[in-house]
Amino acid sequence: MPGINMSSPRNIFVIQHNTAGCFLSFTAPFLRRHEASSNIVLAHALKRIDAQTALSEYEFTSESDVYARLSSADLESYAPRPTKGAFWLTVWSHSSPSSPPSLDLVLACVDWTLGDYPIFLWTPNRVSASSGAWLSPRVAELTAELNCCVPPERVFSVFGLTSLVKAFARAWTHLTGFSVEPEPFYAALFSHCSVDTFRDSDATLPEGHSLRKATPGDLEAVAQLCKEFADDSIFFPLTIERARVEARELISKGLVWVYDAEGDITTICAVTRNSHRVSAITKVYTTPRWRRRGCAEFLVREVTAQLLFNVGKDSVVLYVGHENSAQRVYDRVGFAGLCGKDKPDSVEDSLELGFVGTDRGHW
Repeated sequence: MPGINMSSPRNIFVIQHNTAGCFLSFTAPFLRRHEASSNIVLAHALKRIDAQTALSEYEFTSESDVYARLSSADLESYAPRPTKGAFWLTVWSHSSPSSPPSLDLVLACVDWTLGDYPIFLWTPNRVSASSGAWLSPRVAELTAELNCCVPPERVFSVFGLTSLVKAFARAWTHLTGFSVEPEPFYAALFSHCSVDTFRDSDATLPEGHSLRKATPGDLEAVAQLCKEFADDSIFFPLTIERARVEARELISKGLVWVYDAEGDITTICAVTRNSHRVSAITKVYTTPRWRRRGCAEFLVREVTAQLLFNVGKDSVVLYVGHENSAQRVYDRVGFAGLCGKDKPDSVEDSLELGFVGTDRGHW
């Protein structure tokens, strides 16, 4: 079969990538350019390849490399087809025969130790994604191809930029008949902190208290806080047994910090999505009897500072609910656009919508 024909009347096309390596070989330069906003799809892909490949191969893939790959690709070999494992769909378009294709949308369908993740959506074209005329045909192609890949029961929820998620949900319901849950699973702001916005504090820890990475001896305490965090979410509760599985993985990989109050673990802060220049805080939780004592702020500030100043990250990112009082904590640490303050363009409204009658996973 020939490569992609740039003069084809079908100017929107979808490619399925059944390995993280294949996905990154087509998308790495675009994800790198938007490394903060693409954190979810990029970090999950990087977890599935070895560090040497990530640093030596995809770090140096250029846009011209991608265009050369596209021009010689056998499009039929990348056509979406049923699959049971992790995969990615990318939506491309070209405006004229002489212009290279542009990456418009990314969909990630991945899993982890505790089951399937939601469908994750990302676009490098935030401004275009606010236009229904631009978004509708691309989402129509994307949902049609996703429907070829997995049973609709797999799509228990979808998370991403609000305009993109709403367009996807409408198209998916129309296509499959699976209706959207009455209440959103999550409505949040995507925020970030850098060396320039980070705010230190003169406050000192109480005597006998410490901030540190969790150790195997903290397993039961971390598991209990993981369970409480999940139970708070309502939509994704955990048994204590499954919480132990999560805690063991976080501790063994060095991805969770704790506030230790003389042996009492009050607060956890997990950092589970990492790329070359960006890390994401993905879980912060203080047990109720220790709230309003500053534990979370101490721990989040310490973890953020470690990532920015010791590890050398350009940015630390996180999602926080629109109505979540934790916004005040993150604002005081230096995360942008929270607590009603002016939002830079890089602070995005994000949404997770669930679907009725599906097989719910966990995240």
